[in-house]
Amino acid sequence: MKNLYWPLPTLRLRTSSDSDSYPLPKGRGSWAVYGFILLLHLNNTPQINYQVSEITLRPIRPEDNRELADLIRTVFREFKIDRPGTVYFDPTTDDLFSLFRTPGSAYWIAEENGKMIGGCGVFPTPELPPGCAELVKLYLLAPWRGKGIGRMLMEKCFKSAKELGYSQLYLESLPELGKAVSMYIKAGFRHIPHALGNSGHFGCTIWMVKDL
Repeated sequence: MKNLYWPLPTLRLRTSSDSDSYPLPKGRGSWAVYGFILLLHLNNTPQINYQVSEITLRPIRPEDNRELADLIRTVFREFKIDRPGTVYFDPTTDDLFSLFRTPGSAYWIAEENGKMIGGCGVFPTPELPPGCAELVKLYLLAPWRGKGIGRMLMEKCFKSAKELGYSQLYLESLPELGKAVSMYIKAGFRHIPHALGNSGHFGCTIWMVKDL
């Protein structure tokens, strides 16, 4: 049994195999019958598991370095984009905490019940136009995609970028990450015909900007 809910005016019992609702009794005498039905339902359920999923965003910590690097490289291998000129071979990927101590930067870790599931950041990439920063290293493990968490991370980074004084964000991506590119477009990014700044990621072939 996954969840036990008590929304008014209905008491709802939800299991892995069914979804049953029982209207709350109105008369005092009906409570005995209702209690008997409820006991029958519970007795037919071998185990009750309370599962409350909670997504939290927090700043990067020193102890995140290894797990975050592994997460990023896992995503790159999944999409077969583990090649030179990308984050996969960038030496800073192994010490992102130090990288995001750079003034004008921020990085947010996404967790579900304490488990790292992704992250995203803002970074003052060299040679970007004044007032522009780069939206960087937005990655999520596969089971958590398509649930709005990527958008949640982006919105957090948009807020951080504004607080840091930026008026525009730039990003670089790859054709293999088509779903992510679609998400960027929905968030207000637009394509541009060439790279900005000097990220060192010469393997990227998609460049986009968004005004904040």
